[in-house]
Amino acid sequence: MEFSSKLLENAVNEMSKLPGIGKRTALRLVLHLLRQESSQTTDLAAALVHLKTEIKYCSNCFGISDTAQCHICTNSKRDQSLLCVVEDIRDIMAIENTSQYNGLYFVLGGKISPMEGIGPGDLNIAPLVEKLREGVVKEVIFAMSASMEGDTTNFYIFKQIEGLAIKTSTIARGISVGDELEYTDEVTLGRSILQRIPFENALKAE
Repeated sequence: MEFSSKLLENAVNEMSKLPGIGKRTALRLVLHLLRQESSQTTDLAAALVHLKTEIKYCSNCFGISDTAQCHICTNSKRDQSLLCVVEDIRDIMAIENTSQYNGLYFVLGGKISPMEGIGPGDLNIAPLVEKLREGVVKEVIFAMSASMEGDTTNFYIFKQIEGLAIKTSTIARGISVGDELEYTDEVTLGRSILQRIPFENALKAE
């Protein structure tokens, strides 16, 4: 792709580094920004800088937050004995949109994937196990994506907490195998939360 301006080329190259953004899409976005008022582009740039420099991770659940603890963890109306384990913040947003869950969350920061070089030590599994050993949580809901990596992660955590007096369940498989939680419609995801099954039953089904 030939550029008439080095400034334009640099902007397109940086934009194309974003996931799912190719050079042509990046060019279209950059040209769109170029046509906007300078204040809009400045506001966007400032928002991204603030996001990177000021964002925090909740000390309790590892979710993205503006404060030391997120608004979900500090909400006294949430069920403290119920913990939903998810891959990242997008899954929390998806489940919250169903309005079917009133417990807390725990963000692992990914899932075990040997092919990608991601092992248990690369995730927030150790802090999760430590939290569960405190005895406050009575049920853990595994809400990982319905994939081999998601199932592997669920099983690994299950074995780590097997001796604890904690009920383990997994969301019902109304979600197709291989599907990511964030792309699942709210009705299906909500029903999966409500109709969750004991994790041991999911193991037997496999």
